Amino acid sequence: MDRYDPKCIDSEERSLIESIKKTDSTGAKRPSKKLQSQVRKAAKAHIEKESKMNIRIAPSELAQIKAKAEREGLKYQTLVKSVLHKYVTGQLVEKTKRAV
Repeated sequence: MDRYDPKCIDSEERSLIESIKKTDSTGAKRPSKKLQSQVRKAAKAHIEKESKMNIRIAPSELAQIKAKAEREGLKYQTLVKSVLHKYVTGQLVEKTKRAV
């Protein structure tokens, strides 16, 4: 853990680092150039190409989106893409309102 600031590492990360240190990789060999090429081709074929999308949005709503993205440390397009992805994959969950 010499290269890592201990203040920035949680217990899970610490455990992973220790596990890696204990791993004996002396017998590990690099895959052949042919296998590397096959894996690259398979990965490239699997990746979906992205499409562009244009939408119209009220300036006030765009300003709110940009403000939220800035608070999260993201570009606003990345935030919108993330929200849309979560919505279509069923991961976007509405917070339940608490009774007052």
